Amino acid sequence: MSIVLGFDVYGTLVDPLGLEREMEPLFGDRRKAACATWRQKQLEYSFRRGLMRCYEDFDACTRRALLFAAKTFKVDLPDSAKRQLLADYLSLPAFPDVVPALETLKASGCKLLAFSNGIERSLRTLLGNAGVLSFFEGVVSVDDIKTFKPNPDVYAYLTSRGGHSRGETWLVSANPFDVIGAKAAHLRSAWVRRDSEAVFDPWEFEPDIVVSDLKGLASELRSWTSP
Repeated sequence: MSIVLGFDVYGTLVDPLGLEREMEPLFGDRRKAACATWRQKQLEYSFRRGLMRCYEDFDACTRRALLFAAKTFKVDLPDSAKRQLLADYLSLPAFPDVVPALETLKASGCKLLAFSNGIERSLRTLLGNAGVLSFFEGVVSVDDIKTFKPNPDVYAYLTSRGGHSRGETWLVSANPFDVIGAKAAHLRSAWVRRDSEAVFDPWEFEPDIVVSDLKGLASELRSWTSP
């Protein structure tokens, strides 16, 4: 398949809620809610920074979101604990379907790129720790153009880095806002519906493909690309 697949990272390849064990010493039985708050505010801060045109990189958004979670749950977060949790965030676990799916897609001839709001240095560490960095021909970070998804500029940047047309460039993401952003920018897109209860936003943009996990992506793509 002569196409480019740009894989979102957080929520698609690695689990951004995967630090419950690390959060437990500080947050106790509220660790799950704290993880969710941390992730929610991380995304919100990136959206706001993009709209305000007041760029601060994703690592900074992640750090500020952690501080918000600590304040929300009235947890004293010493500097040492903050540094440790931010270091742990670079070791988020890959979802179980990721490695076999990437093996299949790479063997089929697809060009695989990691495409994220994260900064490249952190992404390479994260993907390396998750055991998946070697599958990708490149890491495409929005930090290069100093804005965030779903700004259409980031999808144009993915297309230029991939070296294919927009019609041959696919975004693969578990985040509906990301899928909508790609479709609005005239890319193809696959939504990974990891939660069977998840509802896609009722907008004028819809994914070309919906899969429950990445294992089904290769066969779905073949039906699109076969002559």
